[in-house]
Amino acid sequence: MEDNECRDGRKKVRLANTPLSASQILTRILPSGGGDAENLQRILRLLTSYGGLSYAPYVLQHHQDALMSMWPLVHKAILDPTIEPFLKVHGEPAYSYYGKIPEMNGLMRKAMSGVSVPFMTSVLEGYNGFKGVKRLVDVGGSAGDCLRMILQKHRFICEGINFDLPEVVAEAPSIPGVTHIGGDMFKSIPAADAIFMKWVLTTWTDDECKLIMENCYKALPAGGKLIACEPVLPDDSNESQRTRALLEGDIFVMTIYRAKGNHRTEQEFKQLGFFAGFPHLRLYRVLDY
Repeated sequence: MEDNECRDGRKKVRLANTPLSASQILTRILPSGGGDAENLQRILRLLTSYGGLSYAPYVLQHHQDALMSMWPLVHKAILDPTIEPFLKVHGEPAYSYYGKIPEMNGLMRKAMSGVSVPFMTSVLEGYNGFKGVKRLVDVGGSAGDCLRMILQKHRFICEGINFDLPEVVAEAPSIPGVTHIGGDMFKSIPAADAIFMKWVLTTWTDDECKLIMENCYKALPAGGKLIACEPVLPDDSNESQRTRALLEGDIFVMTIYRAKGNHRTEQEFKQLGFFAGFPHLRLYRVLDY
């Protein structure tokens, strides 16, 4: 291992050909202690998909300074993982910020609608798990676009409940067969035969996800189901476009939105589900990159 000085006086640490865990690398980046090895692990996992590292334990292969060149990103993500970047800039979390500013709330609804329509088209083409459902709740359904598409496709669903924050559903348009209900998913969720959610769990910590899923479990009858559309990470990093897109999305959530929200593997989703009371998890891939 060889040290030399960076322009700002920090020590530049060369780790070439030395297998190290994320925790071991962290002690070299922050020799005085502190930081979060889990978030560093996520950054290193992304680097492996571009050929700069071998997968854990990590070995820098040919871009020896890759980690240090990413220092601003690495430093902010691992030094204090409790900080939400949006909260630090605007003084409050993103969800409450959007709700208080009508223009921002409207922009957020339009953005969600713009990405939801093509995504839901793929879901409805590739997934048939809505059979037998009479009452369906969409948790975090925003303007109700997903429910509208589901009910148009599956006419046997008698009632759709669009469940989101009160300030969000207050602006939602009238949709035949859909009732808009405001509330807090961390407190309770309306009862239904099945619960649908899209890109909800990604932005919350494991403990927060467990609470959301526990409330889903309480709202369902025996044999009910939670249909969660979430990005699922591969067990091992590789250089495919799909893997890179998933890993980049994970870093976006970590550094821009919420440091402890994250993309998860199938096994990690299983563990969350089992903790909440769901005995089975079945994975359906409905969208490829």
